[in-house]
Amino acid sequence: MPAEWEAHHRTWMAFPPPNETFGPVGSPTLDRARAAWSSVARTIARYEPVTVVADPRDGTAAREWFGEGIAVVEVPLDDAWLRDSGPTFVRQPDGALAAVDWVFNGWGAQRWAAWGRDREMARAVAAEAGVPVRPSSLVNEGGGFHVDGEGTVLLTETVQLDPQRNPGATRESVEAEIHAALGTSKAIWLPRGLTRDYDEFGTRGHVDIVAAFAGPGTVLLHRQDDPAHPDHEVCRELHAVLAGEVDAQGRPLRIIDVPAPTVVKDDEGYVDWSYINHYVANNVVVLCGFDDPNDAIAAGILERAYPGRAVELVDARDIFAFGGGIHCITQQQPARATEGRTQ
Repeated sequence: MPAEWEAHHRTWMAFPPPNETFGPVGSPTLDRARAAWSSVARTIARYEPVTVVADPRDGTAAREWFGEGIAVVEVPLDDAWLRDSGPTFVRQPDGALAAVDWVFNGWGAQRWAAWGRDREMARAVAAEAGVPVRPSSLVNEGGGFHVDGEGTVLLTETVQLDPQRNPGATRESVEAEIHAALGTSKAIWLPRGLTRDYDEFGTRGHVDIVAAFAGPGTVLLHRQDDPAHPDHEVCRELHAVLAGEVDAQGRPLRIIDVPAPTVVKDDEGYVDWSYINHYVANNVVVLCGFDDPNDAIAAGILERAYPGRAVELVDARDIFAFGGGIHCITQQQPARATEGRTQ
């Protein structure tokens, strides 16, 4: 699997359908979701092509929301977190693309989730992209891992070893399947994710909200500075774990702490607002914004971490309110070997 900062052919997203998460047709909550997703799509589309998957009942609405310049394809779907339900694109030895089809079961068969359609999403997107499918036996989601493109993958014990996802799995069995699917050779296991991710509507520890590679040997890490926030200690623990690790090439990890937004709580408790859940596209970093003083600090850190790329802040508060961030709603399709390696 190429690193996210390598050249893309396009970005894939999904159009929020009416469901338990977003609300019914005509509701203010569904409109908020569609406005937030559209804002992200239009930002990315200034830098690379974007294709949006919409349920057939929502195809006309999707075209109205996204406007000209963003392609819409109609595929039955349950939800709009395409990072998780969609395929993971990888390069084959000859440079051609393939699509890994993980088993998707609604983030560990969560009570509120529906996945009858979304479990077919990876194959549907692969067909639209015209690439072959490589099925995997592992229950997994795209937000549950992060790669550096040079053999290293970040995982979380409470995701891949979740008994509601992969009962009886061990580190060894998970690593064997991950390495076979992604072409990695070294797994770095984090013990857990952010606290709110274990609430009723969480993913039970997705790594892409807390840690992300920003280059070979370099990891961006969420840092919560408020000692009253439960993630203050979580982040200290994760920093200690990463500080003791090396990547697949034997390099000690360089950790770049990214301070959390200054807002600590919302109406439901301690927030998991994070700048780590950004998306790297061609010549741009699309960064979660929170109308917070630390937005500018995070933008500066990411400008230095990804030199030569613009950093575009997009308000992500509504996306987080529905259970994720910008990285969670996007999925990169890498460029073919003939299209170039980095952008």
